[in-house]
This record gives sequence, C-alpha cells and structure tokens, in this order.
Amino acid sequence: MGNCCGTPGNSSEDKKNKKKNKKKNKPNPFALDYGATQASEGDGNKLVVLKDPTGHNIQEKYDLGRELGRGEFGVTYLCTDIDTGEKYACKSISKKKLRTAVDIDDVRREVEIMKHLPKHPNIVSLKETYEDDNAVHIVMELCEGGELFDRIVARGHYTERAAAVIMKTIVEVVQMCHMHGVMHRDLKPENFLFGNKKETALLKAIDFGLSVFFKPGERFNEIVGSPYYMAPEVLKRNYGPEVDVWSAGVILYILLCGVPPFWAETEQGVAQAIIRSVVDFKRDPWPKVSDNAKDLVKKMLDPDPTRRLTAQQVLEHTWLQNIKKAPNVSLGETVKARFKQFSVMNKLKKRALTIVAEFLSAEEVAGMKEAFDMMDTGKKGKINLGELKIGLQKLGHQIPDADLQILMEAADVDGDGSLNYGEFVAVSVHLRKMANDEHLHKAFSVFDRNQSGYIEIEELRSALSDEDGGNSEEVINAIMHDVDTDKDGRISYEEFAAMMKAGTDWRKASRQYSRERFNSLSLKLMRDGSIQVGKEEGR
Repeated sequence: MGNCCGTPGNSSEDKKNKKKNKKKNKPNPFALDYGATQASEGDGNKLVVLKDPTGHNIQEKYDLGRELGRGEFGVTYLCTDIDTGEKYACKSISKKKLRTAVDIDDVRREVEIMKHLPKHPNIVSLKETYEDDNAVHIVMELCEGGELFDRIVARGHYTERAAAVIMKTIVEVVQMCHMHGVMHRDLKPENFLFGNKKETALLKAIDFGLSVFFKPGERFNEIVGSPYYMAPEVLKRNYGPEVDVWSAGVILYILLCGVPPFWAETEQGVAQAIIRSVVDFKRDPWPKVSDNAKDLVKKMLDPDPTRRLTAQQVLEHTWLQNIKKAPNVSLGETVKARFKQFSVMNKLKKRALTIVAEFLSAEEVAGMKEAFDMMDTGKKGKINLGELKIGLQKLGHQIPDADLQILMEAADVDGDGSLNYGEFVAVSVHLRKMANDEHLHKAFSVFDRNQSGYIEIEELRSALSDEDGGNSEEVINAIMHDVDTDKDGRISYEEFAAMMKAGTDWRKASRQYSRERFNSLSLKLMRDGSIQVGKEEGR
C-alpha cells in the first residue's frame, strides 16, 4: 500500500493503465475477452464495449419513454417492448462519458456480473443488451415501487421489526453476491427499489455499476462507493468483500434513527468521521432501541474488517433470527422529524436562499421574473409541480421526478403545494450552485445579529422561530449538530458556506460523488496522518 502515496500529477492515469494491465493478467471472466477488442478498435471512433450484445439497434424492439433516473454515466428510461407492450427499464450509457479504460471496464463488468449472478427475487433481472455507435443500452426488469428511502420518508418512521425485514433482504443479497464471487461496493438505499407500489412489494438491488469479481483473499485498492456508506478500509485502499457488510450496517443505522452515522457537510469531514468510526448511540431514539439491534449495528460497523461480521453471521444474529419478536412500535416523532429534516433542504439553508435572493442584481432578478411568468401559465402568481417541471425543462434543467418533488417540497415554505415568486427564486438560486461569496456573506450577516462572526444557537433559534412545526427545537439542534462541523457550538462563516454549497441533502450528496475527488482526498488524509488514527483504533 506504500506506493499509493506517490506524487500527485499525471501519475493517476499511469496508475489506471497499470491497473488495467494487472486486470488483464487475472483470469476474470470478462477481462481476457476484451483486451484485443479495445486495442484494435479503441483508437478509432468505433469504440466496442460489449462482447456479445443482444443487438445493435434498440429502437427496432423497444420504445424509450420518460426518464426514470440518472447516475454518473447513465440515464435510465422507461422502455416498452413494441410487440408485446411489456414495460422495462433501460439504462443508456453514453460512450462519450466513458473517458478512461477504467470507465469502459466498469460498464463491461456491470453486464457480465448481471449475467453471472443467478436469478434472485431481490435482484433486478437483466433482459437484453444493445450497443450502437453512441451508447450501451442495458434493458432490465422495471421496478415501479420507488426507492427504499422515498418509502421510508413517506412513512415518516420505521419500527424495529420493519427495519429488520428490510435488513434481512439487503444482507441476503450481499450473501448471495459473495457466494458467487461478486463484491457490490456501492450498497446504499438509492440502489434498492420496490418492485411495485404495494406494501408487500419485493425490494430489489438495482445497480451493479461499481461491482467487481473477487477471489478469496484478494485485496482491492480502488476508491469506489458513495461517501456516507464507504468503509474505512476503502479510504485506506486495502479492502475485500467486508466493505459490503459495513455499507449495510450504515443503512441499518439510518433505518433505526433517520440519519447516517458518519455525517458532515464536506467530503473531508465525512471521510474523517468514517476513519474515526465513532458510532453515536446516545441521541434519540437509540435509548428506546433494543440491545440486540444495537449489538448488530456495532458488529456490522466494526472498523476492523477482520472482526466485522460476515453476511452469513449477520443473518445468524439473534436480532434477525427473531424478527417476529423485534419491537413493533414506532421509534417516535424524533425519527420522523429527522427523516423530514434530512430528506428536504434544511430550514437554515432554505431561509438563507430567500435572503440571498434579496441581494440579486437587477439583471438576475429580471431573468428569474421572466422565467416565473413563463411558467405561470394560468397567471395565478403561483406555479405547481407540473408547471415547474415543464418550465425547468425549457430552461435546460433535466431533473428526475423524484428529485423535483424533493426540491418543490423544500422550497414550498408555506406548504400550499405550489411556489410563489419568492419560493421560486429560492429554487433558482439553489440550482445556480451558490457561487457568489458576496451574497453568502450578506446572508450570513443577517443571521449573525451580534456580528460576532458566528451564528450562535440563540441566533439560529431566533432566525427560524417563525417556521412552523412542533419539532422546531429538535430541528434546530439537528441543524447545529450537522452544520457545526468543528463542534464548538456555533456556526462559522466557513461552515455556513459549506452548507450552502453542498447538495440539497445527504441523499443527494451521495449521488454527486466524484471518484477523482475521493482519490485525492484519501491521499491527503494519508499525508496529514488522519488515516493512521483509523489504523490504531482498528487494532
């Protein structure tokens, strides 16, 4: 592992090429078949990604409809069989986005893994693959029941028993993958969908884009995964299949209390929290959670992968063996408030956006007023979700329906289901990624009433006092807990700016993950000694 602290610069591309060459020497079921294909055809425009796709022209068999979601490389569409009318999901991956050998290998491997894994009720099934000059198209079973997280937020809480049922399914998927030599490497709630909208719907794992084949004892050093769910040994660049159990443990923690165990507004803060691996069991509702559930969380989130439970051991744990005995009572209003707090924009940020909007230039405001008037087709002075969606599409913002709903709910301060002009301006400012520091300084000074250079808890309480909601004190404490990253009991300008520039919420942030940023962050943590702390704690 010593060579991974090499000098930064052009070496990252060399490492990728070396990694690719190493992969060629391994008897993996996909690597050997493609080396020659890439060498002979990769230098022209005709990049060939898949070994034996079902066909080349997807439109001969399928109609591609509305967008269902999008990731780093692919967009998933509703896909209808022209002859039978059967509906599927089609993940279309643009070849223009496959910039490196590693990216191409990831796509090939995703298809190979889906073919390799046996049929399983909790894994989305592969139907067909197509490849044309512009894209690779992966046609899969359609899951119409929405994301695991959206269902949790809709319910507002989970009982221990419901959390245990979900966890058993997730770990059964992990166990099946590991038995067949596949490490998932990107387990998170967004990658689990319900088959349909019924309460009894099956939960299915949907995304194997970062998965990899492994042999017993084989170690990996590539930094992949999503920040909040990443095991400490991934950041240390030396890991095996135990990382999947850690990620499942993070999901279990969230199911039981509504927030991730390792959380900060910045990527570096998240990474350092993961390395420290300190799990908080003091905050509500943990005192109400059974000892068996807490014991399982601790054993899945053990920073030492040699001590961490295997998938099989998790399934054998008392808590999952006795699901029917797990408490079937709600974990309370705190968890409900927290799910709401974290699944929409936090209230401090929402208020700050409206303040920032007041400082916009005349030209910026004119542009927004024009956009609002264009969307407000009924001239009611308000726009609904449908009008917002059509209007944003016209302006070039392609936002999936689920994300648009979150954005709408976040900005709809008065809760009437539509946006007035002021609320619309807050959405517009948010979509512009908060680039103007001058505006942020002005907004910060509005909150910092005594001009001390910090937003203190009293100032935060005062700023949010006219926000409705019976859990306001809980929400204020949650905001302070998460925005105050250095834990000095107040919010500095730097912490405020980091919050404003971060994604809408931690679920969104996990979708905005950048492999390059986390690679360089891992090197930085190694250089400043942070990762040594993790090693000592893991002993």
